[in-house]
Amino acid sequence: MNHKELVGAVAARLRMPTDYVSRLFDAATEEIAAQLCEGNSVGVQGFGTLEVRRKEERISVSPTTQVRTLVPPKLVVNFKQSNVLKDKLKGLPHE
Repeated sequence: MNHKELVGAVAARLRMPTDYVSRLFDAATEEIAAQLCEGNSVGVQGFGTLEVRRKEERISVSPTTQVRTLVPPKLVVNFKQSNVLKDKLKGLPHE
């Protein structure tokens, strides 16, 4: 599902104009990104928590050439699902 499809689905569920829902969704994602950039975690009840974590420097080895490369440290966004979401996913069939 892409941005347009998500906005359309939420707009239909709430019976609201898609342009309003799109602006609301954009504002929410911008605020989430701003909070993450400040080092804060963002929790959405019933969905999960987003937080920034630091991945340490490491050495990567190419399996074909055996060349070792130094991978610098970086920041990544980590998502931890809530128990509510976890329980909903348990009921889905496995492929």
